[in-house]
Amino acid sequence: MLYAQTPAHEKRRAFRERLDSGELLRFPGAFNPLSARLIERKGFDGVYISGAVLSADLGLPDIGLTTLTEVAGRAQQIARMTELPAIVDADTGFGEPMNVARTIQTLEDAGLAGAHIEDQINPKRCGHLDGKAVVDESTAIKRIRAAADARRDPNFLIMARTDIRAVDGLDAAVDRAKALVDAGADAIFPEAMRTLDEFAAMRAALDVPILANMTEFGKSDLFSTQQLADVGVNIVIWPVSMLRIAMGATERALDELNRVGHLTGKLGEMQHRADLYELVDYEAYSRFDTNVYTFEVER
Repeated sequence: MLYAQTPAHEKRRAFRERLDSGELLRFPGAFNPLSARLIERKGFDGVYISGAVLSADLGLPDIGLTTLTEVAGRAQQIARMTELPAIVDADTGFGEPMNVARTIQTLEDAGLAGAHIEDQINPKRCGHLDGKAVVDESTAIKRIRAAADARRDPNFLIMARTDIRAVDGLDAAVDRAKALVDAGADAIFPEAMRTLDEFAAMRAALDVPILANMTEFGKSDLFSTQQLADVGVNIVIWPVSMLRIAMGATERALDELNRVGHLTGKLGEMQHRADLYELVDYEAYSRFDTNVYTFEVER
């Protein structure tokens, strides 16, 4: 009933233990709190909260228009709904190093298990678009050092994302990642890797966990979890996939309404009311207050 029963610090501790095991952890992207609960129910290892999804949720492009308040507020709503650890996209940290420090403490207070800070210029753009620009190494290091110094829970994961692969190539990405680890990053998110060999090269160069971004319609091929595990990737995210699927289904349903005027033919594609009530744990509220849930749903 209500929110997750596992305190945030326990989620972080358990997450770091699993990350240290070297296994591949699967983090689908949640586009709202209810989808986070479904991700948990389906047996995944964690929940990813994408900046692109949070922007799209507001009807905005992913170009750095969202604020810390908006991201932290929505991330808290998602993270508190699941027993799983949640990682959030914190873009460039929402400002200069002092802003990055405030971002990390705000996200800690919101119950997140970790966040990644990237080395794009501010405002940023989607990592799989052309024309990106990255900051110099000194600025990137200052962001990560500020993040690492600001956290109060040592189990809060500070992940550094580098977008330099698309700008200056793989060797530059490896060098940048090493510098970010030296600055205090617990893990590296090398954005827009093109091949498994590139992930393997990053794995060979680093002693910290690495993340693979399996976003559709981007620069990377869509590798399987087994392929990624075989080259030593530790976390895989599908950041926008669930939103894309949900929006595609919504578009088709609206087309059906325009075409035939009802959705009878779409009932088999819908989540049943009974399944929804089970997911939101309606019966637990009934046990708490018998006046809340006084009916049965027929399947």
